Amino acid sequence: MIAKRTAAFSFRRSRQITYSASAPQAPPSTNNLRRNYSVTAPTSSSAAIDESSSSSPPKVQPSNPPQNMYMWGTSKKGTIPMNLLQQDAASSGGMFSGDEKIVDHPMRLNLEESALKIFLFGDEEEGVSANNDVSLDKLYCGASGTAMVLNDGRCFVMGSNKNGELGIGSEKKETSKPIHIPLPDPVAKASLGPNFSALLTTTGDLYTFGYGGSRLNGMGCLGQGNMDSHPTPTLVNSLIEDGCYASDVHCGEYSMTVLTTEGEVLTCGSGSYGRLGNLETIDQLYLEPVELMGAEDVTQIAGGFAFNLALNSGGIIHAWGRNNEGQLGTGMGLAADMYAMESLPRPIEGNLEGRTVTRIAAGHTHAAAVTSDGALFTWGMNYTHEPKLETTLLHTKIVDVACGQNYSLALDEEGRVYSMGKGKTGVLGLASTKASAYPILVEGIPEEEKVVSMNCGWAHVACATELK
Repeated sequence: MIAKRTAAFSFRRSRQITYSASAPQAPPSTNNLRRNYSVTAPTSSSAAIDESSSSSPPKVQPSNPPQNMYMWGTSKKGTIPMNLLQQDAASSGGMFSGDEKIVDHPMRLNLEESALKIFLFGDEEEGVSANNDVSLDKLYCGASGTAMVLNDGRCFVMGSNKNGELGIGSEKKETSKPIHIPLPDPVAKASLGPNFSALLTTTGDLYTFGYGGSRLNGMGCLGQGNMDSHPTPTLVNSLIEDGCYASDVHCGEYSMTVLTTEGEVLTCGSGSYGRLGNLETIDQLYLEPVELMGAEDVTQIAGGFAFNLALNSGGIIHAWGRNNEGQLGTGMGLAADMYAMESLPRPIEGNLEGRTVTRIAAGHTHAAAVTSDGALFTWGMNYTHEPKLETTLLHTKIVDVACGQNYSLALDEEGRVYSMGKGKTGVLGLASTKASAYPILVEGIPEEEKVVSMNCGWAHVACATELK
């Protein structure tokens, strides 16, 4: 069953966008329709957009590339750029398993401009030009892919493209060589899902690509008003028509969640397990508001395989979607139920009641939160169905958290990273593939450096550091 798109909301400005008959390779820019925004995608799931008084097209602000970047975990179909890893910075060579390579400890990327140009462009003139400065600004790890965003906002992708989730067309089903995705505006954030993906630009526009859904799995996850698949990035036109500007996006299994600059949460795609948050389990072809969150000033969103979290300005988390492993943190009674779900946003209480949450993160079937006093809480994975305080970290103050598939990373105020969860893919970075039920310090990063951002995919990790 499909929900029809409602009329444009009265408080939004109606916009129109037209395309020329001969469209260029990159989608057309919407600068003439948008206010001049500058989007900065922070280390976790939230993103901030600042309005400028100028009405001219936005200028990319000079970025401050990190001192170093480290990656570890399982490289499958090129999700970790092995050609950039500095082998002399590793304590071991890793382990091979078929087409996979497990890097079970942090390894530094070679970010020298010459090495980066060769990796990105090969012998192409664009990459070797002396006037074309290249530096890596951000790394986004997804379900089965990786996005590299340069200091000028260009985006390169690599990994699996089985369902078109890299946006590089339908011919290549995978690529270990980074491929440039041409967009008219600089990329601010990438969300790479298992079946489809999205790119958010500095102008607040959203582009989606990959699998569009089916009557069996659910339709409308791309937010394009149909269940068509799109092998290359396509502008989500309805956001412009409704006068909305996206500040964050999450791509789940068959649904998408978007946070606007006004603190509104929108969802589309499959309605099964209540993952759209609007009581009904019908599919939505367009992005529609989560009605019960309308009165909330949402500052962050996060999501897993089939559930979502939203954090409001008061530090309270609301959760909805599938709850078969306790990933919503709302409790499950006496036993786990494979059909457990919440079809409406429900506040997470328990040990978080009376506390102010500052950061949230979601993995495949678990989630985590950081409170204002620097405490870390985790739940899900059938370990605990309500927020559990990680007491082994009470000796330090946690400031950020990131989650992947069955593992979590926590960052303290000194720039140290702790990992916990299942380690068979090497994602814990502890020079082992063993699991850990409690957080352990990741020691592979030099003491003179501190981690400033983390990004977790399902089976690989990226961290940016700077000198202390």
